[in-house]
Amino acid sequence: MTETRHTLYELNRLVRETLETEMSDEYWVEAELSECRETRGHCYMELIQKDEKTNTPIARASAKCWANSWGVIRPYFERTAGQPLRAGLKVLIKVFPQFHEAYGFSWIVTDIDPTYTLGDMARRRQEIIRQLKEEGVFDLQRELELPLFTQHIAVVTSETAAGYGDFCDQLLHNEYGYHFEVTLFPAIMQGEQVEQSVIAALNAINSQLTADGHPLFDAVVMIRGGGATSDLSGFDTLALAENVANFPLPIITGIGHERDECIIDMVSHTSVKTPTAAAAFLIDHLARVDSYLDELQHRILRQTKEQLQAYHLRLTALAERIPSLFLVMKTRQEAHLDKLFSQLSTTIQTCLVRQQHRLELLDQRASSLDPALLFKRGYSMTLYQGKILRDPTQLHEGDLIETHLEKGVVHASVKSVK
Repeated sequence: MTETRHTLYELNRLVRETLETEMSDEYWVEAELSECRETRGHCYMELIQKDEKTNTPIARASAKCWANSWGVIRPYFERTAGQPLRAGLKVLIKVFPQFHEAYGFSWIVTDIDPTYTLGDMARRRQEIIRQLKEEGVFDLQRELELPLFTQHIAVVTSETAAGYGDFCDQLLHNEYGYHFEVTLFPAIMQGEQVEQSVIAALNAINSQLTADGHPLFDAVVMIRGGGATSDLSGFDTLALAENVANFPLPIITGIGHERDECIIDMVSHTSVKTPTAAAAFLIDHLARVDSYLDELQHRILRQTKEQLQAYHLRLTALAERIPSLFLVMKTRQEAHLDKLFSQLSTTIQTCLVRQQHRLELLDQRASSLDPALLFKRGYSMTLYQGKILRDPTQLHEGDLIETHLEKGVVHASVKSVK
């Protein structure tokens, strides 16, 4: 036993030092997420690569994204890709190797490219959504009001689809006994001809009007029963989305699966998952209207009865009081007129005496303030620069003053001021 022996810690440290020396760069790696979980702000991932032919895993690795990086990477990825990271997604991530003596090896994630995950089809979906929003049509359907009595339904689907039969059966045997009239407009619901076939069906619906120019239908239901997820790509086209968004009638879609959402689901008035769910939506809508009408009927009857009773009591009371009220009012008005007439002459006389006395007082006051009376008593008034002089200290030697007496005015020059 001459070979050198190492402890496990020493050997692990040697591995760590070798990795840090030989693999100091960061690497972009393509992989599929088999697991993705967040704990205390950190993200822990399990990466897997499968054989393209057999779908058998041929490589596995653990990866970690620490909180300081994950807090930036996650919102950017979700905002760009339109979905969170989850198991089953293919990702392009930037990593560097890390080996810890106690915890072993893992890849440390420093970046994730969301455009890789989106793929060509997903990127095309995002571009269509962006264009619809720029055109201002993305929310047009949701601005339409579903008619209260939505019973005339135009259905766009394949005439051989099992979902169409389920839809009709659900409406026909609804528990409330509501009557629905369903008209089928056949369309291809999978494959390359979906877009033009569905658009043609919508055009056919829109062309059918009543005599007064209104549509024959209250709403359009677009359903698709079953099929692969990849077959939904025909519903992710700009032309079809624009037709749905701009359609004058509310469109209810039920073409996807539980986890899938097409662009026309996003722009339709209401999106449900299955044809039977679309039928249930219409039945529930009519049930809510029915319940609302019953409530209004009871409310109207109750309020009408209460008002009639109140009016009856009020009219009875008024009828009983009218004769006595009329007599009282007549007596009061006559007495009031007599009183006003008797008071009128007295009031006028009193007012004239009061005003005469006031005039006399004003005349006496004006006479007492006449300067001529003061001059007759020997008083005089001295002016300096046109103003009454009250303080001799305002004067200086040589200033000119004028003194008003009873019989004239004296002009003088100031010789001295004491």
